[in-house]
Formats: sequence, structure tokens, C-alpha cells
Amino acid sequence: MERFLYKWLPILFGCHCRADRSFFFRGKQFPICARCTGIGIGFLLAVVSLWFYRPPFVLAVLLMIPMIVDGILQLKTAYESRNIIRCITGLLFCYGFISFWVIGEIFFYGLGQSVKEMIF
Repeated sequence: MERFLYKWLPILFGCHCRADRSFFFRGKQFPICARCTGIGIGFLLAVVSLWFYRPPFVLAVLLMIPMIVDGILQLKTAYESRNIIRCITGLLFCYGFISFWVIGEIFFYGLGQSVKEMIF
């Protein structure tokens, strides 16, 4: 299983797997970087929690902003965020993105049903 994770997770996430941007456990590097780890956790949390609670649309959008800001700051300045910040911003972004997507799907499904009723 470990070989499978170390081979396929970086491909699935499109991860650079840089050691300086990855977590280590018992001296072994995680198969994906800290931000991708957060994204994976955010995805799992969203899939489970969205059955019980859907955040408002605005909150879903706001949850995506920290990762965007962190990434732009690192790109445009000498700022270098720590791995825990990368993990948290990745988690928030993915949770917000999946929430945004689910809210959109529900909205457009309802819109489609309304159009269907008008036509038929």
C-alpha cells in the first residue's frame, strides 16, 4: 500500500513533493507536500461534512482566499510560509472549493428542474 501511495498520490495531486515543503513522520517524508496534504484532508472533510452542513455561498468563496493570498505572496515577494500554514490554507481552499461546487450543483439542478416544469 505504501508503494502505491508514494507512486500515485503525487500524480493524482500534481504535487512537486519538495522535501522542504513536506511533512515528515518518523524520519520519512510524506508522499505529497504540506499544501497537498491539506487539500486531501479538506476534500475528505468536505465529502463527509457536506451531508450534514452546507456553508453559505459567500463563506465557501471566503474559505478559498487564504491559499490564493499565500500563494501570490510567495510568488511575488520573499515571503516563505511554513508547512503548517500551507496545510491549513490547502485544507480551507479545498473545503471551500468543494462546498462551492456542491452549492453550484444544487443551484443548477434546481434551475434545470424549474426550466423543465416551464417547458413541460
